[in-house]
Amino acid sequence: MNLQAVRSIYRFEMARAGRTVMQSIVSPVLSTSLYFVVFGAAIGSRITDIEGVPYGAFIVPGLIMLTLLTQSVMNASFGIYFPRFTGTIYEILAAPISAFEIVLGYVGAAATKSIILGLIILATAGFFVPLKIAHPVWMITFLLLTAITFSLLGFIIGLWAEGFEKLQIVPLLIITPLTFLGGSFYSISVLPPAWQTVTLFNPVVYLVSGFRWSFFETSDVGVEVSLAMTLLFLAICLSVVWWMFRTGYRLKK
Repeated sequence: MNLQAVRSIYRFEMARAGRTVMQSIVSPVLSTSLYFVVFGAAIGSRITDIEGVPYGAFIVPGLIMLTLLTQSVMNASFGIYFPRFTGTIYEILAAPISAFEIVLGYVGAAATKSIILGLIILATAGFFVPLKIAHPVWMITFLLLTAITFSLLGFIIGLWAEGFEKLQIVPLLIITPLTFLGGSFYSISVLPPAWQTVTLFNPVVYLVSGFRWSFFETSDVGVEVSLAMTLLFLAICLSVVWWMFRTGYRLKK
């Protein structure tokens, strides 16, 4: 493995995050803090608890997932799209570096930035609500798997997009609504039976549910099912990335 090449891509992407710290770190943290104020204080004063968990604490895993999903997709999609836009992608493809190493560098950097952001939000949540993590190992596992999976999804979008505006379509019009409708701020058990069935077709439900279980040992679906669905989505994303490099989709045009 060409570790020097992977390290170069990784360090370049991480350095870009350092140059845009206001946009990459400060802005998402401030936005999440506003969610705590609005949902935790305003709505939380009317909802005492959900499944024995104070509402302010109940929404913490959902807020972290909301940020993690959107930021992973946006970081990875922009990271690979910018070389395509400038034409430097051809220099990368011509270099002695494999497709796996290219993906490892870009996706690794995007996932790292999202994980750092998720941990910052977790620490910030401690200032608003009392938190406990029942299963820290599982919490880190779901955090890592989700960041890597959606960074791969962002990488796919970055190769697929033909313009900067298309980079925003999936995070804003698909990922964010699915997260809001995936039990981030409520338990799907409060929905009518028919809507509960419909909601189970939302893949974000399994991510949020498994992540919340690691905090409070309460979930909408079994943790084994959540883990299996996360791994399935990861496998699908890996397969699509492999196909893109094998066929040269949007890489050789």
